[in-house]
Amino acid sequence: DFFTLYYSFSDSLCDKMAATMKNVDEIRNRVILGEFGVKNVHTTDFPGNYPGYDDSWDMEKFQKNFRIDVVQLDESSMEFDMVGIDAAIANAFRRILLAEVPTMAIEKVFIYNNTSIVQDEVLAHRLGLIPIKADPRLFEYRNTEEEGSEIDTIQLQLKIKCSRNPRASKDSSDPRELYLNHMVYSRDIKWVPIGNQADVFADSSIGPVHDDILIAQLRPGQELDILMHCVKGIGKDHAKFSPVATASYRLLPEITLLEPVEGEKAERLKRCFSRGVIDLEDVNGKKVAKVVNSRLDTCSREVLRHDDLKNMVKLGRVRDHFIFTVESTGILPPDVLVTEAVKVLMAKCQRFLSELDSTDME
Repeated sequence: DFFTLYYSFSDSLCDKMAATMKNVDEIRNRVILGEFGVKNVHTTDFPGNYPGYDDSWDMEKFQKNFRIDVVQLDESSMEFDMVGIDAAIANAFRRILLAEVPTMAIEKVFIYNNTSIVQDEVLAHRLGLIPIKADPRLFEYRNTEEEGSEIDTIQLQLKIKCSRNPRASKDSSDPRELYLNHMVYSRDIKWVPIGNQADVFADSSIGPVHDDILIAQLRPGQELDILMHCVKGIGKDHAKFSPVATASYRLLPEITLLEPVEGEKAERLKRCFSRGVIDLEDVNGKKVAKVVNSRLDTCSREVLRHDDLKNMVKLGRVRDHFIFTVESTGILPPDVLVTEAVKVLMAKCQRFLSELDSTDME
């Protein structure tokens, strides 16, 4: 009968279209980890690419989908989720954190006396990499042609001399007992205020972030007499200005069990993932695997090595859900660094827009 054939054809066509739409959703929103490669890695949700999808830019839609969730925050590190953005924007934040948020670091080293075994240039390099606790937002960038002043320069001094310990026992061979000041640490660096800095920074103690960084080792008679100037700079110019130890992101893992996994297979499946990802629950006396927290997974793909398990699990990552980890060097708290990175990106966008306006006028 014609009508029966027509309706069955229509039903199958609708099913296929639904399946196709489902596949498109997966291609658009998920990165799939396969046995021999990673699929759907490229962003494809640009306007006109998929029939039936309106991918034109919409501010309201973006504001509705975009969010930031702070997962963990302490004085040195931070983990937060940035959801609803493209990888290009997430990567811009990461790169700005690494190279474009300014800090204060030792730039000029005036060595008046160095009789240690460490060469002058090596010593200067070691000093330059010591993180300095000073808020860069309170300082200006220094003009290279002018002398440093209180608004753009911090002055530090390192003056130390090693001598024998008169109270050391004759039988001792321990340098810690035999000598005084034989280990030069960052705590020996002292701040020398310029102009009115003593009053302006009375509440904040300017100096190295950590006081136990080893700079050099001395022996009796050896000494260091050094004056240092700290200036404001960015990591793009030199790594010593980078405010973060690490700044990285990863996509949120998604683990889907395609069929029930029981017994010994469930035990093995649990061992294939990081601790806390898969748990076993008792169902009618059988141990059945279930996904508890896929966020903890490192995406090692260990499960794909087991022939009897690999078709039971689907490994993916959510394309627009970025888990950021920011670890500060201690100069500024990590939440302040992220805020400063946002300001830098905003300034870049504003500069770009003003450049466009100026070209239009020309």
